[in-house]
Amino acid sequence: MKKENKLIPGLPSGFEDRWNKKLSLKKKIIKIIENNFIKYGFDPLETPSFEISENIGSFLADDDSNPMSDVFLFEDGDNNITLRYDLSSPLARFVAQNNQQLPSIYKRYAIQNVFRNEKAGNARYREFTQADCDIVGNVNNSQANAELCNLIVSTILACGLKKDQFVVNISNRKILKGLIEELKIPDEKQVKVMRAIDKLDKPGFGLKGVEDLLKKQRIDISGAVTKGAGLSDNESSAIINFLKIKNLKELKDNLKNPLSQEGIKELEDLLEVASYGEYFDQIKTNFTIVRGLAYYDGFCVETNLNFKVSNNKGKEVDIGSICSGGQYSKLISRFKGVDIPGTGISIGVDRLLFAMMQLNQIQVDEKKPVIVCVMDDKYLKNYYEILKILRENNINSEIFLDSKKNLGKQLTYANKRECTVAVICGENEFKENTVTLKNLLGKKEENNQKTVKRENLVNEIKKLI
Repeated sequence: MKKENKLIPGLPSGFEDRWNKKLSLKKKIIKIIENNFIKYGFDPLETPSFEISENIGSFLADDDSNPMSDVFLFEDGDNNITLRYDLSSPLARFVAQNNQQLPSIYKRYAIQNVFRNEKAGNARYREFTQADCDIVGNVNNSQANAELCNLIVSTILACGLKKDQFVVNISNRKILKGLIEELKIPDEKQVKVMRAIDKLDKPGFGLKGVEDLLKKQRIDISGAVTKGAGLSDNESSAIINFLKIKNLKELKDNLKNPLSQEGIKELEDLLEVASYGEYFDQIKTNFTIVRGLAYYDGFCVETNLNFKVSNNKGKEVDIGSICSGGQYSKLISRFKGVDIPGTGISIGVDRLLFAMMQLNQIQVDEKKPVIVCVMDDKYLKNYYEILKILRENNINSEIFLDSKKNLGKQLTYANKRECTVAVICGENEFKENTVTLKNLLGKKEENNQKTVKRENLVNEIKKLI
């Protein structure tokens, strides 16, 4: 007889099962985020997981010769289709397709999974949940971007982080763009320059790593070679000196070109509007923030943690920004007949979850059920009557599904399930119209079992859960 080859259970790299406390906390965080988005006046939108590849393009890949290398691409008849890698590109397609039906200022939120075909690890997944808010339309940019900053702070606080545990860093991409144009760096090198700077705070980079990427190449500790932007020593030095500037006044004195000055003015205006709100102290300028995605062209933001995070092996890691975004003016105008600017932010829900699992600052009520034990088959109908009463009174409950198991095995199951209370009824209880309740979460040295009148069942259980 041919031996059967058994499958080995496992997941591809960058994908994760979530269950028990982690999933309960994730659902709680998503509910908090959604409620806060609605409070700020945003409407929900849901788009499909797949988009026509040409419509959403790809703004991720560092390899210009293979721009779709960081996305999941599939053939679909005459078209290629792509699993969405963010929620902004599908929004652009949706607005272009439906702009006549939308208000002149469209505020939408979306909470959905996105997919990236990139290296996983340290809270970087290839499938993860993003929670986005965008403002699309001709608006006062200072007001719109300040509102997004306020939204970030209020949402992260609502999720359970404290003010000293995170900071909202803002900048304006025009500031660096002006310097790049002043240095006459050609268009084909500019994206590489932006992406090199975006890696400044990543582990193992710093100014030296960025400088290597600005020049010919960077060789990391493993020996892997990353091709650089090919700038001259003078060009790279000018950019490195820019990255060392820490305040607006110094920036204003050093960068005199019109585009940089425009970006500085926009940042000043944003800060003035933000000062009218209650979260101004949480917002800081950081001119090294440029965002890696190519479609941002003005305001940009990254929200970083102020506490240490460890991976599953206990090693301290940098998980990057938990909420980021920026302003874009050309993402929607790629479509025929449409020219609408937008600005938005995106919370990395799973990255935030990864960090919050290590804090234990939020209590998660997993609402584990009460279990009705089955002591005797002849009373099965009666057990279901008890179950009906519990559920009618909104008490999460289940009945044990194998009457052949003895009470000990039923309670072992209940403990593994983390059930709160066991309802135990044998012949004596049914004769005397009582129920025995066992508090499964009680301390071992205490008396955790009591018998009560049947009519007091619901009230007594509510005392225990």
